[in-house]
Amino acid sequence: MTEEELSFEEAMQQLEEVVEKLETGDVPLEKAISYYQDGMKLSKLCTDKLNQVEEKMTTIMNEQGELEGFPIQEEE
Repeated sequence: MTEEELSFEEAMQQLEEVVEKLETGDVPLEKAISYYQDGMKLSKLCTDKLNQVEEKMTTIMNEQGELEGFPIQEEE
């Protein structure tokens, strides 16, 4: 399964596994770098998927069938 075929949940699970491996500290440097690169790819994939969902959520149909923006409240 390629990264693009992963669901958000699958990518998050893999990212959590990478973080756990790196947090142990018992990983050789070369392997840690590889894990870090994998983690960055998974992080970008998750961010991209969230952005896609946000784009879909910000556009909704109003009563006349026209598209209108849906305001999202930013966290403070």
